[in-house]
Amino acid sequence: MISPLSRPMLLLLVAIVAHCVLASASGVNPMSGFVKVDLTDGNFQVQSPYNVPESQRFRYSHGVRQFWVHDTDKPFNTATHTNPRTEVRLRGHDYSSGVWQFQGYGYVPSGTSGVSVMQIHNEEGAEHSTVLMLHVYDGVLRFYSGQAVEGNIYDRWFRLNVVHDVDRSTVAVYIDGQKRFATSVTPSRSYYFKFGVYMQHHDWSPCMESRWTNVTVYTKL
Repeated sequence: MISPLSRPMLLLLVAIVAHCVLASASGVNPMSGFVKVDLTDGNFQVQSPYNVPESQRFRYSHGVRQFWVHDTDKPFNTATHTNPRTEVRLRGHDYSSGVWQFQGYGYVPSGTSGVSVMQIHNEEGAEHSTVLMLHVYDGVLRFYSGQAVEGNIYDRWFRLNVVHDVDRSTVAVYIDGQKRFATSVTPSRSYYFKFGVYMQHHDWSPCMESRWTNVTVYTKL
């Protein structure tokens, strides 16, 4: 029997080769000038519905983190009334100044909708919870539920780079090395990255899923 990750992993290998060729041909390198931040397994904190075992909503195998959430799931703890999620909260590298970058290869299966797959979260208790969320609605990756960032996101590995310039209060989103979106954001005191699946408030599917690999963080202080 073929593992359900086998075909996506083959697509990932093809995607990585294609991205390297594209970057070489175009000269686009959103990581230029950045320094890689060391991450260990302990930096990847999983948040998942409290009423089911984590293993029923998250799997880490062969370098791929696979996330699911159902629209009937509970929040990640009993103290919050937020929507269901299965996400990684990157711990140990909260930041409040400089320029920071998230990079990862993502995969969203067809049928997943009404869900955030990546976000820049503000410090706990901030007036605004996030400065960036990337939602998927019917195969389109959007800035929150507004401007389209990338169409036809389903069933393919894509390289996501998100650059946050704290001092200038700007964020920029790159897909496969191409700049797709940039905007000014409301400043906060500190920030951290999250990725996975977090159900939103409209047009969600009964089950939402995303997969991530080679997630890295860079900084330029």
